[in-house]
Amino acid sequence: MVIGTGPNGLTAAIELTRAGLAVTVFEAAAQIGGGARSAELTLPGFLHDLCSAVHPMGISSPCFEQYPLHAHGLEWIQPEIPLAHPLDDGSAVTMERSIDATCANLDADGKAWRRLLEPLAAGWSGLRHDVLAPQPRLPRHPFLMARFGLNARQPARVLAESHFRGQRARALFAGIAAHSVLPLEVRPSASFGLVLAAAGHAVGWPIPRGGSQRLSDALAGYLRSLGGEIRTQSRVDTLPDAPLVLCDITPRQLLALGGDRFPASFRRTLARYRYGPGVFKLDWALDAPIPWRAPASRRAGTVHLGGTLEEIAQWESNFSGKPFVILTQPSLFDSSRAPQGKHTAWAYCHVPNGSALDMTDAIESQVERFAPGFRQHILARHALTPAQLERHNANLVGGDIGGGSVDLKQLFLRPSRWRYRTPLRNVFLCSSSTPPGGGVHGMCGYHAVTRARRLL
Repeated sequence: MVIGTGPNGLTAAIELTRAGLAVTVFEAAAQIGGGARSAELTLPGFLHDLCSAVHPMGISSPCFEQYPLHAHGLEWIQPEIPLAHPLDDGSAVTMERSIDATCANLDADGKAWRRLLEPLAAGWSGLRHDVLAPQPRLPRHPFLMARFGLNARQPARVLAESHFRGQRARALFAGIAAHSVLPLEVRPSASFGLVLAAAGHAVGWPIPRGGSQRLSDALAGYLRSLGGEIRTQSRVDTLPDAPLVLCDITPRQLLALGGDRFPASFRRTLARYRYGPGVFKLDWALDAPIPWRAPASRRAGTVHLGGTLEEIAQWESNFSGKPFVILTQPSLFDSSRAPQGKHTAWAYCHVPNGSALDMTDAIESQVERFAPGFRQHILARHALTPAQLERHNANLVGGDIGGGSVDLKQLFLRPSRWRYRTPLRNVFLCSSSTPPGGGVHGMCGYHAVTRARRLL
């Protein structure tokens, strides 16, 4: 059996079913998908993604590409520009699919961007296997991985300031690296910037037509076609006595389920697991596209609102100053997200874990900073605090969308040296709290099943 219908739980169930096992997946919520769900949060006809929205790792996933997800309704949309980062001078620096086009808008730093990213993007079809592998292990592509590792081990701020001389390239890389939800002065924040930028050039930052729910529905459809069963509104409160249990949950929930069945040392390990900052999220129903000053921002699927590297680093380090905001505008490219002539947008900023602060005004002020008149186009808004996110999905502890902090202590041996295994021979963890960590890619579930099949 599998507990949880997030992408990792559904992937684990698919892999078990493909191995010839009878599998039932239990989901506490009425809707499958975990962090990949969609719903009408604001007004009827306006479809919003509850958590994840843009999926460079989904389209890169070595396991997803093995599944006939297109036949089960998944269609990727590639925005004209993956990412725009507007600046206070009215322009925007962009990361485009083309390395040449990206370098052209980085002034003198174009050559440095090319030296840093072009080899990784060119080798992405191989590099992704090593990036999404259960580390540490011998890489499939050692020379490419070594090149990646030399820069990936640095703090993002150190890498940006050592490689780029101008503010445009520094700001662009800082915003991408801030997806790590780490201070930009700590390791390995640069690795996230390199991975997401390389993926952006190689495969884009796509969105699923009809919302992230379509990805979950496609995984579920494929699972059912193999004979797997999904039971929603079926909460599991204690570890069952099943021959094999795969848990798409975080250490806190695993501890609650297992209780005294786990040895005291393992319980202490789970209790010590550290969660990262939370997020405060806003969804908007709009009567028009966001009126960005920079024309390039009107053609981008994702927009980073943070100004300079220094401004982004200040917020990510101590949550002071203006928030760094990650915004998506899917209805520009997917007409199914809103009624004709109307639009949706989605944005969040990082906040302390469990924060009760209302960031609505601060986030909307950042949008207004680069898109004057934005507020007058808001028909309705919907806010999710860290506590509300956790109520929607218990894995989002304190609003942490990454399954736990990804600093060096928890990047590779997460949640412990056991990784997917537990002291109970039939119980395995397969959530984003295991390698390779957060993101919609299913590889935590895939690797957990690989490990389970070896040990059983």
